Amino acid sequence: MSETRSVGPVSAMRAHFDQPIRLKCGATVPQYDLVYETYGTLNAAKNNAVLICHALNASHHVAGYYADQPQNVGWWDNMVGPGKPVDTNRFFVVGVNNLGGCFGSTGPSSINPATGKPYGSSFPIVTVEDWVAVQARLADYLGIDCFAAVMGGSLGAMQALQWAISFPERVRHSIVIAAAPKLSAQNIAFNEVARQAIISDPDFHGGNYYEHGVVPRRGLRVARMIGHITYLSDDAMMEKFGRALRSGRLGFHFDIDFEVESYLRYQADKFASYFDANTYLLITRALDYFDPAQEYDGNLSAALARTRSRFLVVSFTSDWRFSPARSREIVKALIDNGRDVSYAEIDAPHGHDAFLMDDPRYHGLIRTYFDNIAQELGDVPRSPAEAAADALMEGASPL
Repeated sequence: MSETRSVGPVSAMRAHFDQPIRLKCGATVPQYDLVYETYGTLNAAKNNAVLICHALNASHHVAGYYADQPQNVGWWDNMVGPGKPVDTNRFFVVGVNNLGGCFGSTGPSSINPATGKPYGSSFPIVTVEDWVAVQARLADYLGIDCFAAVMGGSLGAMQALQWAISFPERVRHSIVIAAAPKLSAQNIAFNEVARQAIISDPDFHGGNYYEHGVVPRRGLRVARMIGHITYLSDDAMMEKFGRALRSGRLGFHFDIDFEVESYLRYQADKFASYFDANTYLLITRALDYFDPAQEYDGNLSAALARTRSRFLVVSFTSDWRFSPARSREIVKALIDNGRDVSYAEIDAPHGHDAFLMDDPRYHGLIRTYFDNIAQELGDVPRSPAEAAADALMEGASPL
């Protein structure tokens, strides 16, 4: 890992909030912690902050690595860092683990101060709107009145869109990548099958497995396998695995025969070793419930009428879970409202996970967009030599 291309060793921080938060479901969380990381420096005007919103199984650990765990690299480290598309030499980047998460922020595995036991199944349902409201409180805590940009992919992109709706005066640019304005019935169905795999695990114990000293590992494994299949395209899986046999011949059994089976089991085992089952249920439900047009009789244009930010919307041709057509729904609704919106449809083979990949066209687009934001802030633009060097290091050809 090159120190010049990484934010280097980072540390997570914790913010405690005593002010209760009333959630959309009607429940109230009386107090809570949010774990977050920051990269770069907040300028004197406090106008160069960028919020990165995480997707389902990610966290506050966006970039860099931990000194005692150098292999634990941030989930979007290829995007965020010095000289990278979201340049921490220019921007103050914030990543936060959402309420209900399992990476330090208050969630189902946290101790409920009222009972002295983990919340477990009693932790209330949270929504994207709730997360955005809590993120706004973290912004207040950090002294940030307005974000230069709020950015995310997949579920993170839904949060970026919700920011523009909930706090139109507090975000100048919304960067919405690989998103949908609401889930299709098929996507809700995938989430339900994954949840049922967890709930039907004998070790789930109605969500209170902490008290039994067990983890519904089998259910988590199946849930992860289901999810992972939907994140990849058929072409990407065929190119990576094909029908390759692990031992070179058929085994005539129900253990691992194909390399793709081995890969799925590996990913499942890894996921089940660190992710909380109750958090998985909460986050997939938040995905299901996201629908800003619901309160406007299904009219997305009306739902986005309150927005004021500029938008960059990005989709990927091979993403069959959140197809480009879903991003174009967002673009149309923004155009209906006369918003300043740029749209890019990237021809990439990776499926939904393309937003995490090192595609030079995609990264070049994000880099250019953030260059323009930096110029708005009065930042000194990079020289042609610096731009060319960055392009080469990203695997692209310099202009």
